[in-house]
Amino acid sequence: MKHKILIVDDEADIVTMLKSYFEFNGYDVLTAMNGLEAIEKAGKQPDIILLDINMPDIDGMEVCSRIRNFVCCPILFLTARIDDSDKIKGFGIGADDYIVKPFSIDELGARVSAHIRREYRQRESSKVRLDHNLAIDYTERCLYYDGNLIPLSKKEFDIIELLSQHRGQVFSKERIYELVWDYDSEGEVSVIAEHIRRIRIKFKDADIRPYIETVWGIGYRWAK
Repeated sequence: MKHKILIVDDEADIVTMLKSYFEFNGYDVLTAMNGLEAIEKAGKQPDIILLDINMPDIDGMEVCSRIRNFVCCPILFLTARIDDSDKIKGFGIGADDYIVKPFSIDELGARVSAHIRREYRQRESSKVRLDHNLAIDYTERCLYYDGNLIPLSKKEFDIIELLSQHRGQVFSKERIYELVWDYDSEGEVSVIAEHIRRIRIKFKDADIRPYIETVWGIGYRWAK
């Protein structure tokens, strides 16, 4: 089965290069040259989206924010430069990864493949697990407390899924990044602490006890 990829960039040369590469590697490729077109094409439910941040009119951040309520596939930002504050903002609105230009096309292909593999593994997870008033539906990727849906970004759920399925086991930030992002990359683990912080705020707002514990100097674990 062909995987469908949406490539969004206002630079025609980049779109042409990526389209040729992914078609050669067996993907069904959709393309968009601006934000409005990207929002329209996202409705075709691709398996993954490559989204340039710096576009005129509607930039990639705004596109990501607008489509996240109806698109659940991984979104990988393409950008010429990025700092930690932009990463935190991007992850907060639903981005899954960043690719910095100029990039190795083979590295990009490996990241795309890794994200898609993880998506299909998740679909094979068990249906529902209960812990007191907490219900986790691993297939629908939803978290409920006292019957109320707790809104989570894709990566927030991924972290909860990993930790909750290995209760009591301690994971370092590096290991969480490797398993959740499914790609070994140094220098990116700072985003784990930000995702954990956001999860804890949502748990506190919903009066959920702090299931995620910090093991100082080591990492995090899901409380037994």
